[in-house]
Amino acid sequence: MWTDLLLQAAIILVTIFMFLAMHDIPKKIFTKIRYRNRADFQAKRHFVLGAQLLAQARSSKSRSSTASLAKQAEAEADKAISLDRKDAAAYILKALALDLQGFKTSALDSLDIALSPIAAKSLTDKERGDALFKRAELKMSMNRRGGRVDSAIDDLTKALELSGDNAKAFCLLGECYEMKKMKSEAKSAFEKALKVEPTSNVARTAIDRLGS
Repeated sequence: MWTDLLLQAAIILVTIFMFLAMHDIPKKIFTKIRYRNRADFQAKRHFVLGAQLLAQARSSKSRSSTASLAKQAEAEADKAISLDRKDAAAYILKALALDLQGFKTSALDSLDIALSPIAAKSLTDKERGDALFKRAELKMSMNRRGGRVDSAIDDLTKALELSGDNAKAFCLLGECYEMKKMKSEAKSAFEKALKVEPTSNVARTAIDRLGS
């Protein structure tokens, strides 16, 4: 009985391997894996180059040089995105490069994609918190009529849940609450910022301004 079962299993396995070989499936699978690995490597290479260019742009003292380097960083981010559309880091890099060039709306759009459910899976909690803080920061810098304050508060609240050691996020949250005339909430946010960063002049000044 066992001999018959083993023989049948062997025949089935041989049939399967013959089918795969006839359709060239092993080669196709190997080629697909090899291409995937190559694409991942190329995407990471473009991301690293873009990050280096962005760092140079930020440290440059020449406005024209900053703009040129930021534009190159954006181009590298686009190349990384074309190879891996689910990697949030490349979208964040693009957002930072666009922001440095003054294209805040486009930067915000790129951050929205980075924080979308599919892309955000590639981020750690801290990275997601930092991205949420940056998005809130952009929203507030574009906030001409106060319409983005509530949205910024939502982002900052989530960011601080993920990473509670961001003094700048607490300060920005305090500023948002101040805009909404929520004095006690604003003061609480600034006090938390001071606990995280005792040397924060922004938080200390705001607490003095808000008073008791």
